[in-house]
Amino acid sequence: MTTTTQPRQWFLQLLQHAPGADADVALPWLRKARAHAADALAKLPLPDRKQEAWRYTNIDGLLQTNFTPSREELVALQAEDIESWLLEATQSYRVVFANGRFLPALSHFMNLPEGVVIGSVRQALSRDPHALAIWFGQTANHSDDVFTALNPALCNDGLYVHVKPGVTLARPIEVLYLNLEVDAPLLIQPRNVVVLERGARAQLLERYMSTGESNYFHNGVSEILLEDNASLTHLRLQQESRQAYHRQQSFLAQGAQSQYDFTNLSLGGKWARHDLQVRFQAEQAKCQTRGLYLVGDGQLQDHHLNILHTKPGNSSDHHYKGILYGKGRGVFDGRILVGKEAQHTSARLVNNNLLLSREAEIDTKPQLEIHADAVSCSHGTTVSQLDPEQLFYLRSRGIATSLATQLLCEGFAAEILTTLALPSVQGYANRIIQKLLHHVGDNREHIHYATATTQP
Repeated sequence: MTTTTQPRQWFLQLLQHAPGADADVALPWLRKARAHAADALAKLPLPDRKQEAWRYTNIDGLLQTNFTPSREELVALQAEDIESWLLEATQSYRVVFANGRFLPALSHFMNLPEGVVIGSVRQALSRDPHALAIWFGQTANHSDDVFTALNPALCNDGLYVHVKPGVTLARPIEVLYLNLEVDAPLLIQPRNVVVLERGARAQLLERYMSTGESNYFHNGVSEILLEDNASLTHLRLQQESRQAYHRQQSFLAQGAQSQYDFTNLSLGGKWARHDLQVRFQAEQAKCQTRGLYLVGDGQLQDHHLNILHTKPGNSSDHHYKGILYGKGRGVFDGRILVGKEAQHTSARLVNNNLLLSREAEIDTKPQLEIHADAVSCSHGTTVSQLDPEQLFYLRSRGIATSLATQLLCEGFAAEILTTLALPSVQGYANRIIQKLLHHVGDNREHIHYATATTQP
């Protein structure tokens, strides 16, 4: 198959792998969702460089690979096999997925408070499908993205969290998405549903990891619903193989006076893209997002925000930082829309980038669209190199160029890392960043030349 000339055929061939005999397909609402996805795939425009959302992203490499949907359950995986991927000193409720399938034997969420359900979508489909039907597709059913349409047609598992009104989880929920090397490239399609009802509070830590040079395409969709006065602290750490393709779309709906605090650390993958769409459904809600991405040779990191202020009196603050080295490429496309009814909105969008080599490239496009009068909004972006005076100062104290570069980059990243709610995650992320930057800066000329494009 020549997928570069027939990209629609690539999607339709994947769709042919959709399960046809599974018990869950017998559920009318899920069968309808999958039929809608199949219809959308035949009609939606395919991603190409002519579309604004894909202007800076080339997916030819993705379309040249034949992926097979993951179906095998890795029941032979033991607790000692995943020890090296677990965070130390983190007391949490743990949920483990391997190659897209839930592993109950390695997951630990006993003694949950009354009114809390943690598990997998597949479990929920078999135990209480009608409860899941209430939430499934509430926030993502309006999407016009072909990858999002593909997800419900082929998903067979995912994270399911439901916290009932007024319940507070004292321990974080830690989710490990582990992808193991297999003979053929896999298509992994989790569908996550996280619901916090009125006044509920929780912390969610998601970690995306892989072994060796695992070659796969993670095409995930998350639906997060926060009802009135609910609060969710959400950390996301993506550290996958240099052969992995990763696309995750997250849809967030916030009720009145709800709070969402999100930090996204993107440190791996060959091509990794995260899209976050936020809808304010009532007044006095707060949304704060932060991101840090490190991009090196042969990598593309792509971040898209679509923040929709359609109700009055809400606030959002978004700050993303990128460190690019070697021939790494980054994309930041952030948009804040303030509708004409959204008076007294407060919104800020900032993207800062540090380029360490002449071949590194960042395409950054912060956007602010305002249709209301009484608002406080701002947006901006910066693209810079290391400060020569700071570098000279460190070198004059006998510090090697590579270490001086590493220290300055760590200082640049600290503004994001020091906000992390879990100290174990902060320490782990610091160690990963130190390892990635250890050899950067050995060649003095790498610090001087960089390219960037920005659009206000």
